[in-house]
Amino acid sequence: MKVLSFFLLLTISANFSLYGQTTASKDSLFAEIKTIEDTLGILAYAIVNEKQADQRFLACRVFIPLLTKALKTNNSFDYDFSRLKTISILYPPDSSFRIFTWQLYVDTSEYRYYGAIQMNTKDLKLYPLIDRSFEMEDIEYEVTTNDKWYGSLYYNIKTFDTKEGKKYLLFGYDGHQFFNKRKVIEVLSFKDGKISFGAPVFVAQTDPRQAPQRKNRVIIEYSAESSVRCNYDEFEKAIVFDHLMAMESSFPGQKSINMPDGTFEGYRLKDGLWWYVPNMFTTTVNEPPRDFPILDQREKNIFGKKN
Repeated sequence: MKVLSFFLLLTISANFSLYGQTTASKDSLFAEIKTIEDTLGILAYAIVNEKQADQRFLACRVFIPLLTKALKTNNSFDYDFSRLKTISILYPPDSSFRIFTWQLYVDTSEYRYYGAIQMNTKDLKLYPLIDRSFEMEDIEYEVTTNDKWYGSLYYNIKTFDTKEGKKYLLFGYDGHQFFNKRKVIEVLSFKDGKISFGAPVFVAQTDPRQAPQRKNRVIIEYSAESSVRCNYDEFEKAIVFDHLMAMESSFPGQKSINMPDGTFEGYRLKDGLWWYVPNMFTTTVNEPPRDFPILDQREKNIFGKKN
């Protein structure tokens, strides 16, 4: 019995010793990234909070190559960058990659978006995301690459299967303009080492006499005075967003604005396609639409974290 107890003690001690070595080894591997993250955290804060535009631009300009360096460091995919509070970092369920996005406020009617996709591979393949939304004319119908990205700040990601293989839904926010904001439902695909944004998977049959209409992405534009829901609903197993109605604007020069009317529409997945559903719920809301800003969950930021 004493021999067995002594053996167990040695085994436990050895395990603790091995754990300590593993932890120390991991810490040493992450030491360089931690040092870089200290600077990245300061820059990320400045990108969002600096009052002067030139200082925000400068912070962003320095941030990009520094983040690239960190992501190119060995084992960086296992590092969570938890100090980058103003940077969205999303992982799909399969953890095959992660996507970084952030927003740069330029002026009252201009925002720019930046991002990168890091693959969970040995070589840590990195795809920069270049915002070219200002060049796009048919936004909902274009298929683009990472070099021509419709920039937005992503806040959720979901996986779905199609005949062409696995694709990813991305839900994003676009500051767009002073009076109007946008929510974006994007599709991300990987094929032959390349990525694409947009796919003809959003289908609407508005007229049974005509062929169904398809979109490559969904853009929901709404008044900056309102708060619009747009996300994947786990209970409904569907994409759900506010139905909008045109209302007269209280701002000079604005003909009309889109405001939520208290009902919801969305898309349900069937055979790899998202089919439009005009009425998601049969229940009604307790209050009519308000004519002043809806500030639901004002204490939370775009990532769902408390301020």
